[in-house]
Amino acid sequence: MSLHFLTPEASTGHPGDLVTLTGAEAKHAAVVRRVRVGERVTLGDGLGVWLDGEIAAADPAEVSVRVLARTVQPRPEARIVLVQALAKGDRDELAVQAACELGVDEIVPWQAARSVSRWEGAKAAKGRERWSSIVREAAKQAHRAWVPEVAGLEGTGDLVRRAGTQRVLVLDPSASARLSAVREDGRDLVLVVGPEGGIAPEEHERLAAAGAERVLLGDTVLRTSTAGPAALAVLNVVRGRW
Repeated sequence: MSLHFLTPEASTGHPGDLVTLTGAEAKHAAVVRRVRVGERVTLGDGLGVWLDGEIAAADPAEVSVRVLARTVQPRPEARIVLVQALAKGDRDELAVQAACELGVDEIVPWQAARSVSRWEGAKAAKGRERWSSIVREAAKQAHRAWVPEVAGLEGTGDLVRRAGTQRVLVLDPSASARLSAVREDGRDLVLVVGPEGGIAPEEHERLAAAGAERVLLGDTVLRTSTAGPAALAVLNVVRGRW
């Protein structure tokens, strides 16, 4: 499979044009991936534009790609959103990376009541930037035309408001309804994954009162780093994406 790179300039590229990679992306292409003149690659802008091309010139400071074909992939009408509770270590980051590879459309960092990790003050912006970087690299590896958005940090009150317009599914090992039995109704599906200590009872109550549904993923209890990606795999089958 051809190597895939992301650049805003891909948005205006058409067959016959030269699209140039610069900065870190050019260095990665020329030095790390060692692209060569004539090699076939793909480019995207992360917003649906997909270019097939071949390397015309390769240098650590600048890599030129001649566009051979252009397509545009529409944004999914009914999206899958992952609300990932902040977790200690790199567990939440592992979840974010895998979720992007598995096709999530938006990722929401959640400051849950039992989250050990806390994003406070400037740390919230830094954390979002870190997750966005992880998502970008995972999207390139997975050859995604759309790079998932990473929303700003949200609290439980924000999730309650989401439940008013979106279909919120809270992963809960004590639920009776299975995620695999969920059927589409045209709304976005919002998967909520709790932190290491689980979702607090008062949070469950507030979300349920707003219309959120508790769903069971399986018969075992998964880590916060694996629950979201596993649920995405189930929904990919349910929705016919796989």
